[in-house]
Amino acid sequence: MGKSNIPLLQTESLYDWGPMVGLTVSQSTLVVGVIAVAIVIALLYWFFGTELGNALRATGNNEQMVRAVGVNTDYTKLLGLVISNALIALSGAMVGQSVGYGDVKIGMGAIVMGLASIVIGEVIFGRYGSFLKRLIAIIVGSIIYRIIIAIVIQLGLSTDDLKLLTAFIVALALTIPVLMANRKQTANYKKLTKEVDEKNA
Repeated sequence: MGKSNIPLLQTESLYDWGPMVGLTVSQSTLVVGVIAVAIVIALLYWFFGTELGNALRATGNNEQMVRAVGVNTDYTKLLGLVISNALIALSGAMVGQSVGYGDVKIGMGAIVMGLASIVIGEVIFGRYGSFLKRLIAIIVGSIIYRIIIAIVIQLGLSTDDLKLLTAFIVALALTIPVLMANRKQTANYKKLTKEVDEKNA
């Protein structure tokens, strides 16, 4: 490679088939993206349902407990890094073909975007549930996040404002579940206090 930016406009891509069947480039990009996401979700759901996948999930939840039952946590952590970097490479390849170039800075800020997507998904679907529900929550959260960003761009805000909005979205999404939990706890406390007062009356 030898350089930070590589043009891909003259290179065949995954999206070239669209015009051949009457679709625009945007439509073919959307179709390929949906298919890729569906395949990745199906593979992840299958893999994390296996014994090895459950060991990997358990390592993330409680590494000491997993090590105590004889699982090599160094291996599971390495496997997690392999899977995550493979997904990053797949995403980068698809984005590069979509925009027509590859750049070393194209993935900057992706961690914040991913965090925002996860948090938004958890706020909507809840923090607990089946693994498939969590996967779908992340996808929905990422779609909502990108819609918000698209609206902000249409409003003509600057890049600094966009970063500020991203931080605000993450902070808001982290705050809402805490406020809801505190409100529920307060309501339960008031209800319990009322029942005790009625019994003592």
